[in-house]
Amino acid sequence: MHRADHIGSLLRPKKLREAFRAHSEKKLDDKAFRAAQDEAIRDVIRLQRDCGLNVLTDGEFRRISYWEKFVRLTKGLEVRDAAFTFHDAEGHETKFTAPYVSGKVSRSGPITLDEWGVGNTKMTMPAPSTMHFYRFTDWGNAYDRAEAFFRDLGKVYQAEIADLAARGCRYVQIDEVAVAMLCDPAVREKVKAAGENPDRLVDLYVDAINEAVKGKPKDVTVGVHVCRGNYKGKYLSEGGYDSVAEKFLGRTNVDHFLLEFDTPRAGGFAPLRFVPKEKGVVLGLVSSKTPALEKVEDLKRRTAEAAKYIDQDRLAISPQCGFASTMGGNPVTEADERAKLKLCADAARQIWS
Repeated sequence: MHRADHIGSLLRPKKLREAFRAHSEKKLDDKAFRAAQDEAIRDVIRLQRDCGLNVLTDGEFRRISYWEKFVRLTKGLEVRDAAFTFHDAEGHETKFTAPYVSGKVSRSGPITLDEWGVGNTKMTMPAPSTMHFYRFTDWGNAYDRAEAFFRDLGKVYQAEIADLAARGCRYVQIDEVAVAMLCDPAVREKVKAAGENPDRLVDLYVDAINEAVKGKPKDVTVGVHVCRGNYKGKYLSEGGYDSVAEKFLGRTNVDHFLLEFDTPRAGGFAPLRFVPKEKGVVLGLVSSKTPALEKVEDLKRRTAEAAKYIDQDRLAISPQCGFASTMGGNPVTEADERAKLKLCADAARQIWS
């Protein structure tokens, strides 16, 4: 676990957004499109290094959104409207689309492998629950039971992680949103009203992650990022980790957790007492949703507060989420992004020097 981390997605530069548009309109061929992506990725790798980071990603610059490519390249999945909406503190809502299980799921070929090798050191993937929870009332009828679906889906992840490891990838991050949503009393009530048990779903999604990472190479580190939704500055849920912590933190077979703690919506640090002693936590203390730059002293103070529940040697810091889970990105500039990434690296050196 690195002392300064980040969640993976970064703001797409204008030139790259234009290349995506031109490629979709058949005005840019595959070779030129790939070259445009490669150039943007080299630039964003340089940006991360300049900020003092050792964890490097390609910014998810080959994806339209954090899960779109995984769904598009996995047999048996398609896209339909989601059962939830994004919202902000003022109550504005935004609809979105979500994966739907249209047939038996299998891996037809590599999904993220073409994203490896331009200089990145971490690969991100949507969590298995992404393919189920956003449409939990009608997620598909190809399987009689969700458990059978997640067994097949787990094989997709197992093969993908094995191929990445063979190429030299040693750090995989799984982006988990459903469990964070199931911390929210309003979401839990919606789930109950639809005849489902929120606690059963937490168990189901923990088991799904464990299935996905089963048999991973021992030298591959897996972290799970827990996200409350991240779309153009809006979010999907709120609420502390208290209702899920013992199950989720205690039973998920990964090396560390990347947890959002950037606003009061995330609750306090007390649930960290459930993290097993052999695992670590990356504290998401820096907001990727707003341009306001946090202060180093505040990051030090909050890290010390978290250390009341888990040894400081098992902690690290990062932004709470990516800067661009979709092509549009959050309402911040590249200068804001650079300042926040550098802040994480600078604060980490001061805290753990």
